Amino acid sequence: MLFDGDCRLCNGAVTFLLAHDRGALRFASLQSATGQRILRQLPSPPAESMLFLEDGHIFDRSTAALRITRWLRWPYRLLGALALIPRPVRDAMYDWVARNRRRWLGPAQCQVTSPPETRDRFID
Repeated sequence: MLFDGDCRLCNGAVTFLLAHDRGALRFASLQSATGQRILRQLPSPPAESMLFLEDGHIFDRSTAALRITRWLRWPYRLLGALALIPRPVRDAMYDWVARNRRRWLGPAQCQVTSPPETRDRFID
């Protein structure tokens, strides 16, 4: 998962995922060397989106978030049911939150801090 390291909401999401996934997810910020390399490979990198890489595919926006739910423990996996909402509606809501996240929460004051046992889950 690539996330905005300068975003308080994104850092909170990573902290949540570290606590509730099945231990398989790996993380890198969009600002990291890995994140920048992946962004350069995209024909049109999204301006306000997390990215999720799975099986050689890159997912963004609401689809990325929903793909991530497959890796969560019960009962959080149920969030995947939101895929029943049509993608244009999901992405419009995602974009609205992405546009307003810094105004609502302010900038991140620090990067995700993870306990030593999860540090190996960060690529950069």
